[in-house]
Order: sequence, then C-alpha cells, then structure tokens
Amino acid sequence: MAHTIHVDVVSAEELIFSGEAEFVALPGEAGELGIYPKHTPLITRIKPGAVRIKVAGQSEDVFVFVAGGLLEVQPDGVTVLADTAIRGHDLDEAKATEAKKLAEQALVNRDSTIDYAQAQAELATAIAQLAAINKLRQKR
Repeated sequence: MAHTIHVDVVSAEELIFSGEAEFVALPGEAGELGIYPKHTPLITRIKPGAVRIKVAGQSEDVFVFVAGGLLEVQPDGVTVLADTAIRGHDLDEAKATEAKKLAEQALVNRDSTIDYAQAQAELATAIAQLAAINKLRQKR
C-alpha cells in the first residue's frame, strides 16, 4: 500500500479537489515545492501557477491552476487556500490570452485611471495560466 497524504484545494467559491495523494507539486513563493506524506509542517504563500497532484491509484495527475494564495502542510495533510482556482480541464486558453493582452495594453497606456499594480498582477496571472495550459498539454 502506498503512503498517501490528504490534499484539499479550496478557492473562495468552492472546494476544487479533496482526496488522497502520493505527491503534490506547486509554485511556492520561494520556488517550486514538492510535498510527500510525512512532510515537515509548513505555511507559505503560493504564486500563480499549476498545482500537480499525483492521486493515489491513478496514472494521470490532477492539475489545478491557482492564482496565488496560502499553503499549509502538516505531516498528514496539505491545504491549498487559493485566491482563485480552476481545474486543469476548465482552463480557457483564449480567455487567458485575451486577459494577457488587456493587461499588457493597460501597462503600456499608463492611463491615470489604471491601477498599475493591479495590471501587473493580472498580467502575471494570465502568463501563469498560459504556462499551466502548456504544461498540461505536454503531459497528455
């Protein structure tokens, strides 16, 4: 029997994933994090990107895009509290490309009504979402 760890991925709107996993990888604030069962306790912020969950007994990994948030790791559980979370199969490349284009235009125009920090955050999220889509494609 494989050792597993319970994983919950939660957004403000809903529970995105809950189940047993052999491994979880996600973009931490200081770099990519890999979490196995019995991991040392940890709390950190996460950056926009893909959460990859190796579900126990399944050959395909589960992908979830998160737009930042918090990660709590305990030896027997992982909780991802995401600002926004989208299941990998629900990612829309056209929407992400359009969001990237709009954020880039907002940064270039520098209109006084534009919140520069908000535009930068939207651009970073769109770029991370496109990267997650590409990563998901490569796994198929």
